[in-house]
Parts: sequence; C-alpha cells; structure tokens
Amino acid sequence: MNKNNNKKYNAAYDLIIRNINKNPQKVAFIDNNSQITYNELFIKIKAFSYSIKSKNIKEKDKVILCMNDNINYPIAFLGLIWAGITPICINTMLPKKDYVYMIEDSEAKAIIISSNLIDQFESIINTKKNSPLLIVEESKKYLNLNLLINQTEGSHDNPCDSNEEDVAFWLYSSGSTGSPKGTLHIQKSMIATASTYAKNIIKINDNDIFFSAAKLFFAYGLGNALTFPMSVGATSILMSDRPTPESITNIIKKYSVSLFFGVPTLYAALLNSKIEVNDFKSLRLSVSAGEALPAHLYEKWLDLLGIKILDGIGSTEMLHIFISNTIEETTPGASGRPVNGYEARLINDDASIASDNEIAELEIKGPSSAIAYWNKPEKSNLTFKGEWTKTGDKYIRSSSGIYTYCGRADDMMKVSGQYVSPFEVEASLQTHESVLEAAVVAHKDKDNLIKPKAFIILKDNYMPGKNLELSLNKHVKSQLTPFKYPRWYEFVKELPKTATGKIQRFKLRDYNE
Repeated sequence: MNKNNNKKYNAAYDLIIRNINKNPQKVAFIDNNSQITYNELFIKIKAFSYSIKSKNIKEKDKVILCMNDNINYPIAFLGLIWAGITPICINTMLPKKDYVYMIEDSEAKAIIISSNLIDQFESIINTKKNSPLLIVEESKKYLNLNLLINQTEGSHDNPCDSNEEDVAFWLYSSGSTGSPKGTLHIQKSMIATASTYAKNIIKINDNDIFFSAAKLFFAYGLGNALTFPMSVGATSILMSDRPTPESITNIIKKYSVSLFFGVPTLYAALLNSKIEVNDFKSLRLSVSAGEALPAHLYEKWLDLLGIKILDGIGSTEMLHIFISNTIEETTPGASGRPVNGYEARLINDDASIASDNEIAELEIKGPSSAIAYWNKPEKSNLTFKGEWTKTGDKYIRSSSGIYTYCGRADDMMKVSGQYVSPFEVEASLQTHESVLEAAVVAHKDKDNLIKPKAFIILKDNYMPGKNLELSLNKHVKSQLTPFKYPRWYEFVKELPKTATGKIQRFKLRDYNE
C-alpha cells in the first residue's frame, strides 16, 4: 500500500482510546471467571504489545489466535494490532489437518492457544523443523500468555504507525464449500461495520449488554462481541463453552443481556427447549446470521417473547452483515434491504444485471470488504472484482427491494428447467409438526434428471416411515409450487455444519454418491 495515499489509523487504538477518554472505569468484558474495565484493558493491551515484540515477533509478522472466548482474547487480538503484528483468528473446533494447513498456509511466526488445545498443537509443532513459537494461556512448559499479558517490565504506549488500508488481521473462511481461505482485512474495516450496521440497524448504545453465541474467531462474533460494544463503550459477555439453550438462558438472565446474537440452529434449539419467558425479559433485540432464518422461527420467537429477530446476511469476506431487516421493517423469511453504506446487485449467469423477481448471484460493494485471499490470486480475482465482492449466494429481489436468500450458488438446482432454492424447501419442511431440522440437496433420478432430496432430523416422539413422507410431501405441495417437493428422504440424527451453523450441503451431496 502507498502510505502517502491513506490516513494514519490503528484499529486497536481507535477502539480503546474512545473509551479511555469517555469512561475508563466502565466494565468492558465479563467472562466465565472475571471482568475487566476499559482502563485495565488498555494497560494490558500495551503490556502485551511490548512483551510479544520482545519474543522476536516483528511488525507485519503473523500470529495465529486459536483461543476460547475469554478476556485474554481481546487483549491478545488488539495487542497484536497495536504492535503492528497481524492476528489470524481461527476456529477452536477444527480437525488437526486443518490446523496443519492453516499454519503452513499462513506462515505464522507464533501460535497463541487456550490450554485445552495443547495436545492438538503440540503434536503439530513437534513435527516441524522451523516451528512457530507456541504460546499457551496457562503453561509451565511453553511460553505463558498470562505472564506476557500481566508483565510490568515495559509498555508500548503508542500504537504501531499503521494506515487505514494496511492489513490489520485475517480470518479464515468457514469452509462451507471446501477448504478455508485466509481472508485479509484492513485497519479501517472493523469500525466500518460498527458505524454502518451496528449503529443504524441495531442502534447500539453504551447501556447495552452484548452476548454473542457466535464466537470471536468468526467475522460475525468478532463484530458482535468486540467491535460493536467497544465502539460505544458498552459491556460484552464472553462464554468459553459451546452454547446450549441452558447456558445461553443462564447468561441472558444473569447479566440482563439486552442484545443477543445467535444463529438459526440455536434459535430452533431454544424454542424446542421450552424456555421461560421471564428469563429473557432484559432483551430488547435478537439478531440472526450465519444461515438464513426461516420465517416460522422468527414468528415463534416473536409470539413467545415479544422480541424481534433481525435476520441478515454477512460473510467472512465482508466482515459482518450487509443486508438486513430492521427494527422498523421486518420481512419474515427474507434478509431485508442493503445496510446503509452498502450496495447490492444481482448478476445473471451471462453477467447481465438481473431484474426484480429473478434468481441470480449476489454481489456487494461496501466499506468492510476484505482486499484478497492470502496466496490465492485466482480465487481473489474471482471474488474481489474491483469495488464489488462476489458472495457466492443466490438471491431474489422483490419489486419493493427486499432481498430473499435462495441458497449458495453451488447448492441451487434446476428442476423441470426452473431454479429451486434448497432453503425455500427446507423452510417449508421445517414448518411441519414432526421436523426439527431439514437440509435439501440435488439428487439424480433413474433418468439422470435433478430432483430435490431431503435430510430430516425429527423431533422426539416421531418415527420415520412412508406415511410420514407422504405427509411431508403434501405439506410442501400445499405451500410451494408442487414440483419442488422432495423425491427422497433420509432421516438422520444430525446434519454436517460449520461451527457458525451453516449446513455443509456439499457433504450431503457426497453422501448421495
């Protein structure tokens, strides 16, 4: 980047200094074991920035963060950006082969992990000649993160001399359509998501208590639990465990959470767990992303709690939600309208602009787009097309400007010469009394023609059988154009998903073969 053409800016400095100037004693983060004020966070960010550089980690070097959500996460993440070092946030629930791939692909100089992941990473590090420095939250054998954070020997009082368009951090794509890609985000992108979506759509303020079931290593969770609350001086609740209906309910009740960020799978699980209305009385708003929210889940949540779920679509490449419903205008089953500051367009297979009510591929232009995939020039050129970013999602736009998700481009199928959205069929199936979850993929019949096939998780007390399949088909035909009904059913105990809750339909397609 030509530093003469963009302004000096450090994302970590921006997020922390606005709170030091305003209300340094406000509690910034609360985790399973402790809490930290903005002033304490400021001190530890500067201390960690100093100590990590003392370990021969230099500006522009890359450091992998594979940590559970706790107070150390924002300290390490922001401390690295403060120091001009690039944090790479990765999922804590991946198989070993993915960690090997990411370490080799990123050329990281160090890896910071939570203690429960030491066996996974120790076995990887021990097989490498020039292995990255391993830093563990609590460890006597390896460099101890807590000691680096709490050292008092020195402090970087001033942030790295970075600019708005310098790379600040990476996220790896979730792998819903194949191997993950290192996605490069620049310094000014984080605050852009707060000043567009968070400020205008969910109307955040410093009295809000934030809780995100999506973890910090996801683009969605990073905004929900770190960028957004810090941008206004609010408090964020961090939970290291995997979210369950019970743990989510306990946190919302205990901390009087006002903003809850979930995914459709969790909303379905919460509704199926017979939650107590009184436990959620502090909520003013719920948000959903990761996978499109079926209309029936929105309506059940609203009927039960009197609280809206604002569904929207975001991506790793765009950092957070760029099309959303709003408090003032909500369309159940749809993603809504482009967030102010973003533009959307739908592109046909022949590269022409689609008309209203045509299914086509969504492209987005906005201030939080990544600049490239690491070391993948061909894929970068396909996705990042000048100012526009190709999402890989098929959408349809109504004449009134509402965008509705139809499925991933790879998941769409043509049946009888017409596009069928797997999501549309899934949403219909999920309104049947027996269905807990559903996924629909393309499958070839005996004549080699494409038809829908459904994978179903049944609710308790329901058994698979021909009568149930006939009932499901009748139900779908009563709601959708009849040719869209599934021709085959597989009743399963679980569906393959990314940790963000996206169904990995490519694995279900492989199941067919």
